[in-house]
Amino acid sequence: MRTQHRLYRIHTVFYLIAALVLAGCGTGRRIVNNHPVSVEPEVPKWHTCLIQNAKATIVKDGEMVSANVTMQTVRDSMLVISIMPMLGLEMIRLEATPAEVIGIDKIHGQFAKATFAELNRQLTPQISWEILQQLCSAELPTGAEKARLQYSLGDEHVELIVNYPERKTDVPVRMQHIRIDKYTQMDISKWL
Repeated sequence: MRTQHRLYRIHTVFYLIAALVLAGCGTGRRIVNNHPVSVEPEVPKWHTCLIQNAKATIVKDGEMVSANVTMQTVRDSMLVISIMPMLGLEMIRLEATPAEVIGIDKIHGQFAKATFAELNRQLTPQISWEILQQLCSAELPTGAEKARLQYSLGDEHVELIVNYPERKTDVPVRMQHIRIDKYTQMDISKWL
């Protein structure tokens, strides 16, 4: 009898959790006085976002590589990711707009340029401007303290983990496009 009671409590808790999860996955509509009312998604209130000294770790084939990262974002316009593995020197830089991504390897003097459609021929699942902007402004659903994304590049599986420090919003950000004419262009598939 005691075992049945315990199983009943476990099932009850399970169904309660399932109901809460399903209720939390609503469609953005609420019912007020028996009439559905659309709820507008919350629009972020910042124009610029700066995150300095985030810790990014890439896990690939059981190996981990970590670096400090600075991310500067101008909402819906442009973002710059500076990767500085040592001594605060920018070694790799990513510049992105809603139309394209440019990766610059300053150490080897190379760059690659691609649209999101071209990138997504290499990546699974696909990445979009919106996801990249959320990653660079600590607004992914995983929260403002940590992001974790997993992608496949062909047969290789790559995991990106970002630990965020406090972000600064609506502060002046110093972004400039790097002149890429002094770098050698390479194919995006080789750069990834």
